[in-house]
Amino acid sequence: MSRSGPTTARAEGLPTPHQKTSLKEFTVIARATAAAVFAALGALTILPGCAVSRGQSTVGEYVDDATITAQAKARMAENKNVAATAISVETLKGEVMLTGFAKSAQEKMEAEKIVRDLNGVKRVKNDIVVRP
Repeated sequence: MSRSGPTTARAEGLPTPHQKTSLKEFTVIARATAAAVFAALGALTILPGCAVSRGQSTVGEYVDDATITAQAKARMAENKNVAATAISVETLKGEVMLTGFAKSAQEKMEAEKIVRDLNGVKRVKNDIVVRP
């Protein structure tokens, strides 16, 4: 005994034509979330081994250092006065080392200021070379 019509589709839990777009959106969001979860799980599985070889004493230190590095790169990329692609950032136990090239002393100082203002930064070593 099958009935047809919009009420049947809703009663059976099937999407109506209007809901197909939101179902697609849900599928995209679900896939993106699943990918992020798997990436995080993979990182947690792999990174602890890397942390020991890089000199951090705990996984927490490694995560803190990775967070500082990511924030530094993101803030430099947002800043119009700093060429983020020309500057490298490395963090170990809260100490940040900046290397690369700047077009001016002002750009070099701005990159250092961005890093110094981040939470968790203990020290900044600025080895950026000014190249006109």
